[in-house]
Amino acid sequence: AKAVQELEKQREEGILPDGLKPVFAALGLKQDDLADIQIGSAIYANKPGDGSAREQAASCQRVLGGCANLAREYATKRYHSNCINWGMPPLLTDDPAAFALGDWIFIPGLRSAVLAGMPEFSAYVIKPDGGVARITLRLDALTREERQIIADGCLINHYKNHREEETC
Repeated sequence: AKAVQELEKQREEGILPDGLKPVFAALGLKQDDLADIQIGSAIYANKPGDGSAREQAASCQRVLGGCANLAREYATKRYHSNCINWGMPPLLTDDPAAFALGDWIFIPGLRSAVLAGMPEFSAYVIKPDGGVARITLRLDALTREERQIIADGCLINHYKNHREEETC
């Protein structure tokens, strides 16, 4: 997670990190695309949210630069909601064998897809050897507010950004 955080820090400074150059080349992306991309870590579990630490899991992941969770299903509504409240889309996949530790997953237009309420969308897995495979990711039905919380980056940002709208 710390290594990925460093890549995101470089991206924010307008630097295309050496470690991402092969990923950008495989996707046909250019240095100019850096401003429209966020780099973050993600975790995969078959059924996350079981266990005593689930209330902290999403917050710890986000603090370490996590951008998403991938799962076959979520064990509890609470864990699913914690992901949303920390601004991480709780993504679903039927094919976890399509990606492995060390792969990159590129989800073009994720923010727009979330805001539009798209139930599924394409993503691309970039292997260390440069191979690219298309996969389909899903989101459970989310309320308009849950979609906006993810787009705002977290529940705190959501309250800050929309406080004026609610008081008018």
